Parts: sequence; structure tokens; C-alpha cells
Amino acid sequence: MSDDYGREHSGTGPAPAHHASERLISRYARGDSAIPGNEVWALEAHLESCAVCRARLAGLAPTVAPAVTTLVDGVWSELAPLLPVTASMPARRRWALTLSAWASPVMVPWVCMTVFVTLFAVFLDWTSGSRISFVLLLAPVLPVLGVAGAWARGLDPAYELTMATPRAGLPLVLRRTTSVLVVVIALLTVAGWITGTTAAQWLLPCLAFTTGTLAFGGLFGVVRAAAGLVGVWAAVIVAPTVAVSRTPVLLQSEALPVWGAVLVVGAVVVFTRRGAYAVVGARR
Repeated sequence: MSDDYGREHSGTGPAPAHHASERLISRYARGDSAIPGNEVWALEAHLESCAVCRARLAGLAPTVAPAVTTLVDGVWSELAPLLPVTASMPARRRWALTLSAWASPVMVPWVCMTVFVTLFAVFLDWTSGSRISFVLLLAPVLPVLGVAGAWARGLDPAYELTMATPRAGLPLVLRRTTSVLVVVIALLTVAGWITGTTAAQWLLPCLAFTTGTLAFGGLFGVVRAAAGLVGVWAAVIVAPTVAVSRTPVLLQSEALPVWGAVLVVGAVVVFTRRGAYAVVGARR
């Protein structure tokens, strides 16, 4: 997309800023469906903060899309008289706008489940008398269900509306994933302090499973990826570990380089397939 952004400068004043090309703005104004989805949301995000490009778009619209201009003018003519008498949003509710960029209401049940599972793991560590740490055993999969709830069409009734916003796609996925990780890491830090499990033991596996969920989610859907990873972990690691009452090799310090490699590979896959998160219906 580098060819669609140039640098404009008058020769004086501050350093030149990047602007969208005339060709890209013209295609966008015409409603060209051939523009890749990631370029659409990148341009719309740029238009949010660039008055110069918004003015260029407004100048092109009457020429390349007269029907759209007529429709907008008609809607605006009806809305304009109502604006002076419409109450503005109360200041106490504006925090919700910022929060909505990082979290979705449908994530709340999954976060509550994560809290419950963490507390249950701490309870088992206290009462079971086992040589294994249930906090350590469950830590890798704790953020997975929260990530699934953060970006899943079947769980979010506002999914299509969210996908239509300029910030939809990978940026919003990463924001919501970050909000899940903040909660999970805080919980695991407290749980580890209570049970004597250090962050060095669970942090990399936790992050690796998160990126793995997003990476597989770009291929099969986040919910399916989360369910699959949790199922594999439960069958291959959790069940045998509980049966023999011994910490598996994957959760020992020797395996941390492996988890680091998984984290890097997952991050590369997510970045490479970043356009998949801007496609409506791609995530289920």
C-alpha cells in the first residue's frame, strides 16, 4: 500500500505528513470493491485524523459519486435542524466510548469464567496435596476463551456493525486480546504469588497459546481454534499430568525456548494473515 501514500510539503513549516494518494481516494469515493479490506480500514483510520485527506475526499465525491453526494446532502438536510436541540452525551458516559475500543460486553462472561477457573486452580493447589501446580497447568489456556469471546461472530450480536468501523480488523483484535491478557496476567500474578508459582514458568506458555489462538483463528475461526487448543491441551497434557502427579516437561524451565519459538511463529502468522480479520464472516 506504500504507492497509495505520498508526502506533501509546501517547502516551509513542519516536516511533511503522509497522505493518501489521489488514486486511492478516488477509488474509495467511487465505492470500488476491488480495494483490499486492509487498505480500506487503513484509509478510513487515516481519514479520521487527517483533515487534508477528508477535504480531498469531499471535493472528489460530487464528481465521482454524485448519487452518494445527493443522498448525504438529503440526510444532512433532515438532521441539521435537529442538532441544536439534541442533548450531547453526558460526560460520565464518555468513558464507555474509550472502553468499547478495547473490550466488548460479550467478553464479560468469558472473563468471569477465567476468574472462576483461576480461583478454582488456587483452591486445588491449596487442598489437593498434589506435587503439581494446577495454576501452572491451567495458565496457558486461561486467556484462550476470553480471546475467542473477543472476536467471534456467533457470540457478538454487534459483530457486523463492529466490522463496518474503520478500526475493525487486526488492530481491534489486538486491542481486545490485550484487554483479555491484562486481566489474565494480573490474575495469574496474584495466583502465582499465593501458590509460589513464578511468572517465568507460566508467562511464555500463556502468550504462546494466545498468539496460537489468533493464528489458527485466521484460518479456522477463533472459536474453533480456541476449542481445539483447549481440547488438545486437556487431553495431551492436563489428563496425563493429573494421572501421574508430575509436572510435564512442557511446563519446566527447559521448555521455555520452545514456547518462545511458538510465540514468535504465531505472531508472524497473525501479521502475515492480518487482512483476514477485516473480512466479514471470516471469524466464527
